This record gives sequence, structure tokens and C-alpha cells, in this order.
Amino acid sequence: MTAAAQAAPALAEQPITIVAPPPGPRARALIARAQTFLSPSLIHCYPLYVERAQGCMVQDVDGNVYLDCMAGIAVAATGHCHPQVAAAIKRQVDTLIHICGTDFHYAGYGALCETLSRLAPGGTNDWQTFLTNSGTEGVEAAIKLARHHTGRHQLIAFRGGFHGRSLGSLSLTASKPKYRTGFGPLLPGVHHASYGVMETIEHDLFTHTVAPEEIAAIVVEPILGEGGYIVPPAAFLRRLRELADRHGIMLVFDEVQCGLGRTGKMFAAEHFGVVPDIIIVAKGIASGLPLGAMMARRSIMTWPSGSHGSTCGGNPVSIAAALATFQLLEDGLVQNAARVGAHLKAGLDRALAGHPSVTDVRGLGLMIGVELDSHDRAEAVANLCFERGLLVLTCGKKAIRLSPPLTLSEAQADVAVTVLAGAVRDAPHGP
Repeated sequence: MTAAAQAAPALAEQPITIVAPPPGPRARALIARAQTFLSPSLIHCYPLYVERAQGCMVQDVDGNVYLDCMAGIAVAATGHCHPQVAAAIKRQVDTLIHICGTDFHYAGYGALCETLSRLAPGGTNDWQTFLTNSGTEGVEAAIKLARHHTGRHQLIAFRGGFHGRSLGSLSLTASKPKYRTGFGPLLPGVHHASYGVMETIEHDLFTHTVAPEEIAAIVVEPILGEGGYIVPPAAFLRRLRELADRHGIMLVFDEVQCGLGRTGKMFAAEHFGVVPDIIIVAKGIASGLPLGAMMARRSIMTWPSGSHGSTCGGNPVSIAAALATFQLLEDGLVQNAARVGAHLKAGLDRALAGHPSVTDVRGLGLMIGVELDSHDRAEAVANLCFERGLLVLTCGKKAIRLSPPLTLSEAQADVAVTVLAGAVRDAPHGP
């Protein structure tokens, strides 16, 4: 290693640096070669070809360094390649990579389920968990469990909600038509209500479409993710809990994107004082390794042995990453998300105040949405951010979402505010 290389700061400590306007020449060549062999269903929001990442910083193959405020879609909760997570993974791969948790016992599986029970809303430590490979698989498991436990088959979800892309979870998803187009018929017996508006369940669905005693579950994101980073009215989730109790319906919280510290609390449900019957988590649970969890209160986890399973769900390597992730979350990252999230939102409020293109700044913790006045404006702002070294994504119809690693510092939050505000200022403002 040269003296210059030894003196160079770690990637996590580097500032935004654009040395070759993206996509640079190496990125263009590598993307062009790969594109021929990739499924056209992949979106690829930006022509970003990542070489490495550390902390909140991402470097592409041309040497550009970006501040990551999307965290692989809210997955890299502990920052990219956190040394404690990486060390746990390295230790595990030398011991056991796979054996199948459906059929055998091994270290870590029970410990992770016990951790989730201990941390779950309500403080009862009375939860059981089925581990999956993803949030989508967790949703599918929740549908099956709710149907089995209640003996009912119909479901309620919400317009704007995103719950996955496999056929059962896709039947609940109602955030964008493109996710459903061409894939029908979907799961029968799924009804959609307006997010945050109780009357569309009680006065519309229950009056005109379906009787409440036929509903197995109400599936809801406590904070909408893909649908726009929308925080519902304070009473909405409490009223859903009351409605579900009154009619024997399972209340299912999809916390795949908003859970596990993202909002400044371990579970988003804690902001509302509501304890659901079933919770689904994934994304940040293992800092980037494939893992999800479908949790239910013990009295509800009544399906018999063999009724559901997974070959690779909860594999030992992902579990090792998850246990290290939870240690970091409990040791300060949840609190950091609350503190730095408040700092980031306050900075955005100040920087964007009075701007004619900005209609709202909202969110909890490090789950913040900036609503603009049109879809085209949101896309233009997101692309300008990319060109200037800030990674963000759009969501909903016309919002920018910021979901950085929970390790984000106040100084990095200030950089994000500066870049985003400049992109809003410089984006085209014509009709």
C-alpha cells in the first residue's frame, strides 16, 4: 500500500465527490454489457454502478462518492458494511451456512425470535416468530396465518399501500397500477379502503361490499412507505384496533419499511400506542442480508406443525447479521435516528420554507418525505440530487423520500439538506 493510500480517509469519512459526471465511462460500459442479460422488469432508477460502500457513503466504479439517503431502500440500517455486522457474518460462514430452520435447530434462530418478542410493542414478551427471506414472504405468511386462525378468507388493505409483488402480497399492494398490470386475476376477497380514513371501511366496505365477520385481517403500514412516506392521523390506527377487536379481525402491521428503528422507535406502532396482532418486519433487520420475520402473539400463532415453512428463511448467516444489527440498534442507533431525524426534518423545513414547488415536509425519525407539486418535478429533483452526489428516491405520486442509514450524522444531514434544497431550487419550474 502506498503512503498516499494509507493517508486517504476511509470511505465512510469522505465527502461527496463527483470526479466523472455520472454515469462515468466505466459505469456506462459495464451497464451496457450487463443490460443485455438482465430482466427488463428491473427499474434502475439511476445509472449507478456501485463498487463499494461504507457507512453512509457509496462509491461507484468511476470513483464518484455519494451520500446515501436511501440505504438500499431502507435496508442498510446500520450503515454499509458496519464492522460489527461484517465480523459476525465472517465468523458465521466458517461455522454453518445452511441447514434449514424448518426442519432442524441451530444457534441463533431461537435467540433472534426471543429478541423480537422482547422488543415487540406492548411489553408482554409473548410473541412467536416465523423467519422468512423477505418482507414479501412475511406478508404471505401473515395472510395464511390470519386465514387459518380466523377461519375467514377476506382481507382489507389500503390504497397507497405496498406489501410486495408475489401474487398474495401483490393483491394487497395498491400503490401503483404498474405493479398489478398484466398479472391478474389476483387473490379474490381483497378490499381496499382509503388510507387514514376510517369511514371508507365502516361506511363503504361494511355497508355495501363485505360483512365484517367475513374479514380475516386488516393489513396496514403504520406509516406509508412506497405510497408517499405518509404519517396517518393519530387516531387512525387506534380506531383500526378498536374495529378489529369488535369484529374478531386480525390487525396486521406491515413494518417492513418503517420498523426496526427507522422512525426513531424500534417499531413504528409505538408512536401510536397500538399493539397489532401480527407484525411483519424485514429490510433493515439484517443490514442487507436476506431476512424477514412474521411475528404474532402466542394466542394467534395457532397453525399446526408443517402448515408453513421455508428452506432458506432464517439461514444462519442472515441471523448472525441480524443479531449484530439488533445489538447496534439497542446500543444507540434507534436514538440516533430520532435525534438526527429531527435535525434533518428541521433543516428541510427551514431550507424549503416558502418554496413554491414544495407542498409538505413530513415524517418520523429517518423516514422523511418531501412532497412536491408534480411527479415530473419530483423526478427532476431526484435526478439532480444524483448528479450532485446525493442518493434519494421518489415515492407516492410526487414525493422525495429520505431513508438514510441510521448512522447518519448531523453534519451529513446538513449536507443532504443543502444538496436537496439546491436541486429543488434548480429543477425546472415550468408547467
